Amino acid sequence: MPQVTSTLTLFRNPTFRMLWVAALASNFGGLVQGVGAAWMMTTLSGSESMVALVQASVTLPIMIFSLLAGVFADSYDRRKVMLTAQIFMLVVSVGLSVMAVEGWLTPWLLLAFTFLIGCGTALHNPSWQASMGDIVTRDELSAAVSLNSVGFNLMRSVGPAAGGVIVAFAGAGAAFGVNAASYIAIIAALLLWHPSLPKRPLPREPLGSAFAAGLRYVGMSPNLLKVILRGTVFGFSAVAILALLPLIVREVLGGSALTYGVLLGCFGLGAVAGAFLNARLRARFHNEAITRAAFVAFGLGCVVLALSHSEVISGLALLCAGGAWVIALSLFNVTVQLSTPRWVVGRALALYQTGVFGGMAAGSWLWGVMAESQGSSGAMLAAAGVLGLGALIGLLAPLPDLGPANLDPLNRFQEPPLRLDIRQRSGPIMILVDYQIAQGDVPEFLAAMAERRRIRIRNGAQQWALLRDLEKPEVWTETYHVPTWVEYVRHHERHTQADAEVSDRLRALHRGAISPVVHRMIERQAISVFDDMPLKPGEADPPQISS
Repeated sequence: MPQVTSTLTLFRNPTFRMLWVAALASNFGGLVQGVGAAWMMTTLSGSESMVALVQASVTLPIMIFSLLAGVFADSYDRRKVMLTAQIFMLVVSVGLSVMAVEGWLTPWLLLAFTFLIGCGTALHNPSWQASMGDIVTRDELSAAVSLNSVGFNLMRSVGPAAGGVIVAFAGAGAAFGVNAASYIAIIAALLLWHPSLPKRPLPREPLGSAFAAGLRYVGMSPNLLKVILRGTVFGFSAVAILALLPLIVREVLGGSALTYGVLLGCFGLGAVAGAFLNARLRARFHNEAITRAAFVAFGLGCVVLALSHSEVISGLALLCAGGAWVIALSLFNVTVQLSTPRWVVGRALALYQTGVFGGMAAGSWLWGVMAESQGSSGAMLAAAGVLGLGALIGLLAPLPDLGPANLDPLNRFQEPPLRLDIRQRSGPIMILVDYQIAQGDVPEFLAAMAERRRIRIRNGAQQWALLRDLEKPEVWTETYHVPTWVEYVRHHERHTQADAEVSDRLRALHRGAISPVVHRMIERQAISVFDDMPLKPGEADPPQISS
């Protein structure tokens, strides 16, 4: 199995190995805590919807706060962001354990604590996933994502069973205490890790602008939108197993907390197998074929789980569902990371997580409500139907098979020498680029310009337009605005090697004696005599922008 061997060679990277092992301990604690919370809710409340809301309370904050966490991941030291999240979750978990041991928990207090833990997870996840690109090479990224899935699902195969044992013999408070202790390993690993941070030539982007930039980039990236759509549908429907399994165990199988933990372990074992199969599947099949198969396989698992009264058959169904779960979500995650340059990868991952976990939160609530009226088996069958529809969506919006696009910075832009004493915040700035295009090349030029428009707007340009001279029809002018000079420089720093292909096509179509002429203008409707003072001959140009 050469693909597996290649994947395992990542453990030669000491930083990856240290963080992977620490995450293993943290994931174990989180899964033990999940078993304790779900089973404790069955003792605190007889409502099926309240039991399902335990899962929703963990996933809802990831939907709400992921984009903000993505901005932090792209704008701040990711290591410090993760440390903050882990310490916060440690404190909350200690409080939850104390409340449980003292018998002070109510159904709504339990949901409040699990919601706070979900907030910490929301803050941690984008920085954690984006950091993979800082630790391993681009070629190793898919293997890193798969190994992270292997680690999580190895713990899913033993953590829930261990959680069932702990809850059965020591109570939910002990499970919460184990989770609190598990944060120590990853906090220690993050303290020992000292990544080399790239220098920031520009000042940090304001929070509002960073939000808008992330939304704009994803909105102008059709491939990312397709991944988010499929991830949302998958999360909405597939979460039925995680949300309703406690009810299936109690009402259909007549099992205990230990049975619940063992069945969750079957789900985890299937996920481990799926993680190791991931590389082989991606090498042999198109992304869309893998995605459809994952939807169908998970749907079949839901059908069997709804109809089976045998713990063995239910365990086999969960093996199948676990494999489909990790294959689909790993494929989505890798596609997002390989489709996104480093400057915005945290926000792209956050928006993807917003869709997936938002779907999970909505699904947890809906399947819980449906379980109250139709029974847990009826809700599980309904979720299987939605999974079937999710497979059919691929006929209209198939996932792309990504080529080896180079998303490294282009680094062609050099700030021009300016003769006005402008500042970083001076603006708005208007850019005009003149081209001379032969009539026979106009169709190809317009096609290239359509792609240029998408790239410009995705990277921060506003009010983009293409003009044609009425008196000299061979002259075309591309225009766009940016709010300030610093945003103009930032716009160019976002261009990637892959974007250069469009620029090179346009230059090849240009028929002028010199390269396309660029005009950089600052807009002024009312001019103060003290603004934009021309520099005197021999006076030094304004200093370059720096942080």
